[in-house]
Amino acid sequence: MAIRVLHVATGNVGRIALAHLIEDPRFELAGLVVSNPAKVGRDAGELAGLDAVTGVAATADLDAALAAARPECTVYCALGENRLGAALGDVARILASGSDVVATAPVPLVHPWGVLPERMIAPVEDACRTGGTSLFVTGVDPGWANDVLPFTIAATCRRVEQVRCSEMADYATYDGAPVMFDFMGFGRPLDEVPKLFRPGILAASWGVSLRMLARGFGFELDEITERFEREPAPEAFDVAAGHIPAGGMAAVRFQIAGVVGGREVLVIDHTTRLRGDLRPDWPQPAQAGGSYRVEIVGEPSYRVDVCPSSAEGDHNHAAIAVGAGRAVNAIPDVVAAPPGLRTPLDLPFNTARGVFATTLAR
Repeated sequence: MAIRVLHVATGNVGRIALAHLIEDPRFELAGLVVSNPAKVGRDAGELAGLDAVTGVAATADLDAALAAARPECTVYCALGENRLGAALGDVARILASGSDVVATAPVPLVHPWGVLPERMIAPVEDACRTGGTSLFVTGVDPGWANDVLPFTIAATCRRVEQVRCSEMADYATYDGAPVMFDFMGFGRPLDEVPKLFRPGILAASWGVSLRMLARGFGFELDEITERFEREPAPEAFDVAAGHIPAGGMAAVRFQIAGVVGGREVLVIDHTTRLRGDLRPDWPQPAQAGGSYRVEIVGEPSYRVDVCPSSAEGDHNHAAIAVGAGRAVNAIPDVVAAPPGLRTPLDLPFNTARGVFATTLAR
C-alpha cells in the first residue's frame, strides 16, 4: 500500500522532491503546503512542473494540512538557513502530530549532538516521543556526499588516516538568492562578514557531518576548526541569482576540519565560484560546472570523483536532485524506524529498490 505523504515547500529542492512523490507509486500525495501566497490553490502537478493534475491543491496552513491529510510521513523542504528557529518549530509540530518526517532542513538536525545546544534538541526529541514518530534530515552536502559515500569507500580499507570530502561548483546558474546573497555573502564587499562566515557557523553547519563520520568510524573529535578565503569580482557581472558588483565576493573556499591529537583527520572542503576563471589555483571540478570528491589517505588510498548530471538541468540542478532524491527514497525506512532522531547510522542501507521498480514498470 502506498505511503500517505504531505509535502512542504516548492522551492529549488521542494519542486524536485514533489515531482518524485507524484510520479513514484510507492507514495500517495495527500497534501501540499507552500509559503508563497501566489501558489495557494494551485495543483501540485503544476507546481512540480509536471503535465499532470493530481487533485491536490496547495495551502499555506500547515496545521490544517496535517489534520486533513493525516500523513504517515511529511517531506519538509522549506529553507532553514535563514529561519532556523521557525524550521525547528515546524518540524516539531509535524512530529508531534503523528507524522514521521524526512527533511532537507534544518541542516543541524542531520546529527545535532555536540553541535546544537540541548535546549534546541530537546523539543524535537520530545515531539518524536509525543507523536511516536521519527525524523531524518539529509541532503547532498551536508548529507550523502559526506556520510554514506565516504563510509562506503572506507569500508574497503585496511587502514584510514584521513578522509577529505570536497565540493567544487560554479554557482552562476543557481538562483537561490536568499542563500547566495544573504547567507553566503556573494556580491557583498569583502569587509562584510556574512552569516555563514561568522565564527562557529561553518562548524555548526558542517560539523554535523564531521561528528557523524567520527561516530561511524568509532572515535570522538577533540575539536572542529574552520577557515575560509574569499575572492572579489574583477568587474561587475550578472548571475542567475542577481548582480555581482566589482569588488563583491565572487568566489570562496572554506574548510571545516575534525581534529584528533592535533591532526586533521576529517576535512570538508568547499570551493564555490561564480565564474570558472576565478582562482584557478583552488581545487577544480572533475567535470565542467561542478563535482564532488572523496579522498582517503590510507591503505588503500582513494580519490573518487562523483559527477552528477541531469536530463532536466545543469550541474546545479543535478546536485539539488541528489539531495531531494536522498530524502524521498528514505521515506519507507524512516516510516519503519523506531521513534526518534535518525541518521544514516541508524537506517538500513538503501538500495533504491523502489526506484528501479518504478523505472522498469513504465
